[in-house]
Order: sequence, then C-alpha cells, then structure tokens
Amino acid sequence: MFGLDAVELARAQFAFTVTFHIIFPAFSIGLASYLAVLEALWLWTGRDVYLNVFNYWLKIFAIAFAMGVVSGIVMSYQFGTNWSVYSDKVGPVIGPLMAYEVLTAFFLEAGFLGVMLFGLKRVGPKLHFLATLMVAVGTLISAFWILSANSWMQTPAGYAVNADGQFVSVDWLKVIFNPSFPYRLVHMVLAAYLTTSLVVGAVGAWHLLRNPHLPGPRVMFSMAMWMAALVAPLQILVGDQHGLNTLEHQPVKIMAMEGHFESHKDGAPLYLFGWPDQAKGELKWAIGIPKFGSLILKHQIDAPMAGLDTVPRQDWPPVPITFWSFRIMVGLGMLMLALGLFSLWERWRGRLYINRGLHRFAIAMGPAGFVAVIAGWVTTETGRQPFTVYGLLRTADSVSPLAAPAVGASLLAFIIVYFIIFAAGVLYILRLMAAPPHAGEAGPSSEPPLRSAGVTPAAGVVQGAIGS
Repeated sequence: MFGLDAVELARAQFAFTVTFHIIFPAFSIGLASYLAVLEALWLWTGRDVYLNVFNYWLKIFAIAFAMGVVSGIVMSYQFGTNWSVYSDKVGPVIGPLMAYEVLTAFFLEAGFLGVMLFGLKRVGPKLHFLATLMVAVGTLISAFWILSANSWMQTPAGYAVNADGQFVSVDWLKVIFNPSFPYRLVHMVLAAYLTTSLVVGAVGAWHLLRNPHLPGPRVMFSMAMWMAALVAPLQILVGDQHGLNTLEHQPVKIMAMEGHFESHKDGAPLYLFGWPDQAKGELKWAIGIPKFGSLILKHQIDAPMAGLDTVPRQDWPPVPITFWSFRIMVGLGMLMLALGLFSLWERWRGRLYINRGLHRFAIAMGPAGFVAVIAGWVTTETGRQPFTVYGLLRTADSVSPLAAPAVGASLLAFIIVYFIIFAAGVLYILRLMAAPPHAGEAGPSSEPPLRSAGVTPAAGVVQGAIGS
C-alpha cells in the first residue's frame, strides 16, 4: 500500500485514530468544567441566563462525550492487533494504569453522567450540581491516568525488566509520577481549557455578529475571552517549563523540534522557519535569531547546544514532521495570546460585545485549539521515534507479525467508517451551535422513545379483545 511496510501502516493507523479521538476528550474535558462553572453561577446568582447556556452546551457535551468514548475504544483494540509485541513487553506497567482509569474515571463518569444529562428536574439543583461536578472531576482523572501512561513511555522510571523481557514496576509512585508527567498533565489540561474556550467564544461571537444584545451569547463570549486572556499566557509559561524538562530527558526530541542538525559550541540560534532535509542532515533556507535558542532552552545566551550530528542516524526522529508540527502549535499559541489581549483591550474600552473585528477574529480561532492539540500530540509522538518506550523499546520491535496488506486494509476501513460516522456527528453539533441559546432552553430530552425493542401493542390488543 503506497510502498509502506507493516510498521509504517500500523503507525499511520494509530495516528489516524488518535487524531480523531483526541479532539473529543480535549473538548469534553474543558466543556465539563465549563458546565460545572455555569451551574455554580446559576445556583449562586439565580440568573436564568446561566441555566439557559448550561442546557445549551449540555446537549453538545453529550454528543462530544459519546464520540470520544467510541473513538477511544477502537485504539485499545489496536494494541492487540497491530502492537502485540509492545503489549506483551509493557503490559505489566501500562495495563494497570489503563485499568486504574476505568476503575476511577469511567466509573465516576458512568455513575453521574445520566443524572447530569437528565436529572435536573428529578433530583433537584444541588444534587444535580454534584453530579455535574463529579463528571468534570472524572474527565480530569481520566486525563491523569492517560497522561501518566503516555508520559511513562516518554520518560520511563520505576521499572525493571524480568526474565521474559517484560517491563515490570518496582515502584508505582515513580511509574505514575515519572519525570515528564506533571508537565504533560498541566500542559494538556490547559490545552483542553483553551480549546473549549475558543469554541465557546467562536459560537458566542457568531451570534453576536447577528445580534449583539443576546444575553446568552454575551455570557458565552465574555467567559470565553476571560479564559483565553488568563490561560493563554499561563500555557506559554507551562510550555516553556515542559520544554526544559524535555531537554533534560529527551534531548534528541528537542534537537528535532528546533531543527538543530549541527551542534553549537557558543550559543544556538532560534530557527523560526526553514526546510529540514533529513537525508542531508541540514536545515535549508533557515531564518533564525542568533543565540536565542540557547537563551530560551538554557537561559544562557552562549550556552552550548548539542545537535543531531552527535546522535546515530538510526536514532533520529522524523525531523520535518516534528519541526513543523511544533511551529504550528507555537504559532497558534501566539494567536491565542493575541486574541486574549485584544479582548482585554476591548473589554476595557467597553466594546467587547460590539467590535466586529474581534468577533471575526474569535470565529477564525474557533478550530485553533483542536489544531494546536493535534500538532502538539504529533510533536510529542514523532519526536519520541524510533522508540515506543523512549531509549528502551524500538517501534520496529513492537509491531505484530502482520503483513502490510492486512494492516492497510484495516486502515482503509477505519478511514471510510470514521469519516462517515464522525462527520455526521460533527455536522449535528454544528447544527446545534447554529442557533443561539434562548430563554427556557431545554437540556437533553429525557422522554422515553415511542417504541423500544421488545415493546409491542400486543397487550393492548388482547385487553381490547377481552373487553369486546
């Protein structure tokens, strides 16, 4: 298939499914917390506008949450089908971490999701708020365990290798709280909050362009812009610390991200743009700021920086993908910061709800969070190559003994099914967003279906026959 071998096709299949999947958790994590804040504001102030906006986004959350669960289940099957050697080697470590997510996050979400979606009029406002809060906490716990498992693959710690060549835990605290985990967790949660705020802000701006006096969109847009203004600069600071941690534990990834094919003894430049030529080991047409790379990464303008020329070729990650995905993420982060600062300026001027340029900017930035999350994930995963467990287990040694046609056929099937099903779900969400929240906005319907499996009018027919 296109000249790709089984390893490349298996990687492409997992990359495809995780790209579809990650946009839904990134949205639902932030949206669950946003719903909890909206309901808290409604209980505190008694203003119906918060309840209307809550019910408006609750319907969208239900669909996004379901799509995230469905798309995530598929990935777990690939561990057995395409990555059986990896599953055998790391199962004693990764398996329990994934099980902990089910036992904590999934159980918590499953226990309270139904109450959150359909129980406001049945259980009362306070108990319903508790359910909303528990679902929000559940999404954060889910992120905790997933990021812990992924971070262990990036910076393994607390393990030993048994006689069968399997990784086993010798210290679960070191496994869970491995060196990169705190940075990845905070970075991902903030990314989820930014993603949600940009979507909410874009929807609010869309409706304000048509009518700047609508109370629901005004609330949505104001809250979203506060989040962008506060979280975007915080995310940049967290990203800087995450980069320093990556330099310490995964220096080759930093070399690829920065395009440093060659070493610099007296200060490395910060390359803004260029064309990485992996075959020749050089960055063509480079545009950079002298010595600024050392200043950012080592906080010393003349600090030496090692390059990929110090690493064996077989251990190089795919530099072009890592280099450009990192710049997409950073560039979008700068635009998010600009949007937040612009909104603060217009808020101070009293023009937050009437500046059409700001509203158009917010609408254009609506998908930016999703693109940045995907770009960040690509940077993380391609920069780790050619290893599944960094420095310990190579990707080529992790794949199942499958032929390329078998993997290619399943990849094509995934592409067709995903685009049909998830396109339908996304289009439905966009239809819901197309109308603004209104007074008396209803949440998801709790009415039973007119007909359900196993229910027939037979009893009524028999009763009528007896009566006659």
